Amino acid sequence: MWQRYVAIGDSTTEGLDDPDGDGGYRGWADRFALAVARTQGRLEYANLAIRGRTTARIRAEQLPAALELAPDLATVVAGMNDVLRPSFDADRVAEDVGAMQRALVGQGATVLTFTLPDPTPVMPLARPLRGRMVALNAAVRAVTASTGATLLDLGAHPVASDPRLWSDDRLHANSAGHERIAAALAHTAGLPGYDDSWSHPLPVAVRRPRHEVVRAELAWTRRHLLPWLARHLRGRSSGDNRVAKRPVPLPVELP
Repeated sequence: MWQRYVAIGDSTTEGLDDPDGDGGYRGWADRFALAVARTQGRLEYANLAIRGRTTARIRAEQLPAALELAPDLATVVAGMNDVLRPSFDADRVAEDVGAMQRALVGQGATVLTFTLPDPTPVMPLARPLRGRMVALNAAVRAVTASTGATLLDLGAHPVASDPRLWSDDRLHANSAGHERIAAALAHTAGLPGYDDSWSHPLPVAVRRPRHEVVRAELAWTRRHLLPWLARHLRGRSSGDNRVAKRPVPLPVELP
């Protein structure tokens, strides 16, 4: 029975794009915390993740705070923001991930992490990044095998890259995607009532006419890609001046 769960990471752990109905975001970490609390009857939960954070910053800023909270359950998920940067180094990112895993495991926590899905089916323009994602996932698999953490190999399952589980910005899961990730973590953690159904493919998608595809690509470029490029050219991040949404462990509210 776990007493306290602490999640560290970037925007995917923060919960983008899974609206909570109150102007914020829910996300797989919130959903996983609820699954654990339902199984046990109670759980304290803190989420220190902040969007836009690189793995090195998560290690420097969030790990010390997480260790102070002394969790016996933790998730460490990072790397996507590193993949998007010119200075990307898969081994260096995996080293930071491994250091965070070791520190939390060393305090007695059960630590879960997962590999990242192939973005190409969701965002065809990301094809040049596929090699980076493959390298990062391989490095994370290797380091996790040596730290005592538990790996959910999400990136090895094609359904994780189904566009219907991703939001309009094509960088974050939508509500259905976050729900699947939470179910996958619950299964990985051995919670009763969860199985591998999270990994089953969705029904075959109806093929869209070419003109609809082109219109969608143009809309995505205008609404998401160009603003993202402009922000990064100015050296800004979506996480600037943001703080963690749940910095203090609080009891999970059971419906």
